Amino acid sequence: MKKYQELAKEIVKQVGGKDNVISLTHCITRLRFKLKDENIANDEVIKGMDGVVTVMKSGGQYQIVIGNQVANVYEEVMPLLNLQNSEPVHAKKQKPLDQFIDIISGIFQPILGLMAACGMVKGFNTLFVVMGLYPDTCGGYMILNAIGDGLFTFLPVFLGYTSAKKFGLKPMVGLAVGAIMCYPAIQSSMISNGMEPLYTMFEGTMFASPVYIDFFGIPVISMDYTSTVIPVIFIVYFASKCEKLFSKIVPDLVKFFFVPMLTLMISLPVGFLLIGPVATFGSKLIAETVIAIRDFSPLLAGGIVGLTWQILVIFGLHWGFIPVYINNIVTYGFDNVMMPFFACTFATSAVVAAIFIKTKNKKLKEMCLPNFISGIFGVTEPAIYGILVPLRKPFVISCIAGGIGGAFYGAFNFRKFMMGGMGIFEFPAMIAPDGSIDNLIVAITGVIITMIIAFVMTMISFKDKEETEKPDTNTETKEENLIQKDDIISPISGTLMKLEDVQDGAFSTGALGKGAAILPEEGMVYAPVNGVVTTLFPTLHAIGITSDEGVEVLIHIGLDTVQLHGEGFEAFVKQGDHIEKGQKLIQFDMEAITKAGYCIETPIVITNSANFMDVLPENKETIMHGENLMHIIR
Repeated sequence: MKKYQELAKEIVKQVGGKDNVISLTHCITRLRFKLKDENIANDEVIKGMDGVVTVMKSGGQYQIVIGNQVANVYEEVMPLLNLQNSEPVHAKKQKPLDQFIDIISGIFQPILGLMAACGMVKGFNTLFVVMGLYPDTCGGYMILNAIGDGLFTFLPVFLGYTSAKKFGLKPMVGLAVGAIMCYPAIQSSMISNGMEPLYTMFEGTMFASPVYIDFFGIPVISMDYTSTVIPVIFIVYFASKCEKLFSKIVPDLVKFFFVPMLTLMISLPVGFLLIGPVATFGSKLIAETVIAIRDFSPLLAGGIVGLTWQILVIFGLHWGFIPVYINNIVTYGFDNVMMPFFACTFATSAVVAAIFIKTKNKKLKEMCLPNFISGIFGVTEPAIYGILVPLRKPFVISCIAGGIGGAFYGAFNFRKFMMGGMGIFEFPAMIAPDGSIDNLIVAITGVIITMIIAFVMTMISFKDKEETEKPDTNTETKEENLIQKDDIISPISGTLMKLEDVQDGAFSTGALGKGAAILPEEGMVYAPVNGVVTTLFPTLHAIGITSDEGVEVLIHIGLDTVQLHGEGFEAFVKQGDHIEKGQKLIQFDMEAITKAGYCIETPIVITNSANFMDVLPENKETIMHGENLMHIIR
């Protein structure tokens, strides 16, 4: 359609043109660019485009949130980029977490839609058998089951292809690696059928492994590689390194067939002898650890997943759960670790429904209905970015309700037995393989509990802006109220920044409140108000203060500095202390922080900004501690 063509052209222009684009993928709601230089992209212009919800930067990706029409926009953007002929470009060095998220999303995104489709076929096939529409011995069931099972059985083939594209290996070689790993004759279940093991390695441990064959005298720990996830990713990564090496040393005359031959002959034996077993053992160890934690408190584990899931979605960090989720289903036949997130989908929808009923804002009401429907079908990002985060309190309510629902799911061991489906379409996948519906009842009950809590809390607390700003007929009183303000002095000396320029979406989007940021010139934090230290993080990288007037101030020293575990920080106060303006709070080693690779931009935000008419930061280039930083308008 023409409107998507125009939007696509403008997006390509504003991200710096096709020459600034390394790659582009999309998920359900976002265009995910990898750019040579993200600084070239015009964030504010893109955010203001009709058809764009917001812009996020996470996991080494420049993410443009479109919503439900992302696939249409993607189809129009791709021809403008000419990526098929582009040469590989080295992007900026990423932090380990960014690299991990980027790898996971790059490998799984291309097949998530197909996985969901096949999973839904499998789920509905099970549902129809349970309903008695046909038996599980008929030809129709077998064919539908093949449609639902085929992708998951030969998952290494698909992941071999997507991993190859991600790691720079020739895609056809990646396909070959995946196919070889699924070759029937090397599967443990096939080799061990009717055979006695030669001997058992690691006997008496959780890694005990019978050995049935060897590779020229080297014992092979046999595995069933069909439906697995982690081994093929690691083997393809190793193969990509082999291919690069052989491409350099093999003569051009025979490179065409010698490079792939040597790559396969080296990477696959190493994979079967070392990488596959180690990766599988690692997966088993992680799964056992998670299960042990759940055994300690399933309710707590579920509550944590439900409470934090939407925050992870905002930063694109939810991708890190996907391998665990898939691994659990293919290994144990179900997942109960990630599934408490299911409550969040319906918490979001219920909050949006309550806002739809209560708001008198026509534009907001128009946004609510499609976002409610989208959320019921499992796509919540339009609602999160378009409604909940800007309004703040509804977002907090949806997280709380999601946490309560997640705790319920954890307590009742809520499971999903097969991949596929989203939102209400996931219900068939929650029917146990034996046909029992106890788990489905838990799923529905959790949804009802979560939606009621989210709906009621929103109905009680939500107020339109017009309602909170009631007209005052007394002009003098009104003018007096408008100029009533609290001054927040600067806790740090340095260069003053706009909050939206901070390199962290939680602060720059205003999700944590309005405020400002400072690039420090000295490593000392002073009290910005008279009040009480309500929160002092054990890592000392952040401190929360509530002023005597009720203003809640959060000072976050640097970005991601929690990972320093307190190294380079010294506190002069403790939680619960009453402090005075200008009092020393925390000293930090700027050189050590930057040397460790962390940004020292320090956001200062008013976390209860919604309680005030406005928060107005000073407009200057530099600031000294003790000078006015911002004004709270009551």
